[in-house]
Parts: sequence; C-alpha cells; structure tokens
Amino acid sequence: MSLVRLLEFRTLTCGCVIGRYREVATIRELTYVEEKGHGCDMHGHRRNHTIAAERSSAAVPFAAVKAS
Repeated sequence: MSLVRLLEFRTLTCGCVIGRYREVATIRELTYVEEKGHGCDMHGHRRNHTIAAERSSAAVPFAAVKAS
C-alpha cells in the first residue's frame, strides 16, 4: 500500500465519478472509480477499482456541469 495525493475529481459522461491520484513516492498517476453512475453499463467501471488513463479523458469538466 502506498501513500497517494488527490489531484482531482471528475464525472464521466456515463455518470461515474473518478478520482485522479499521484503516488507520493513516485510520479505514477492512478485513476480510480469513486462512485459508479446509476445509468452506467460499463462492466469495467467498478467502485474502488482503477481504470485506464485514456478512458478518463472522456470526463466532463466541472464548469460544464449545471444543476437543474
């Protein structure tokens, strides 16, 4: 187990919330699924599991999200 620092949270287009972290001892970055979206059909999106960095590029920036 290693110590990590939170870099950011984002919401994917499927509704899942991901957190991007950096290991303190190295420069390696990790992306975890923090919460699975209610309408998400992707089996690879499981809570507290890592996902590939290229999949996290489909995230919606917080500035673009509006509450109704």
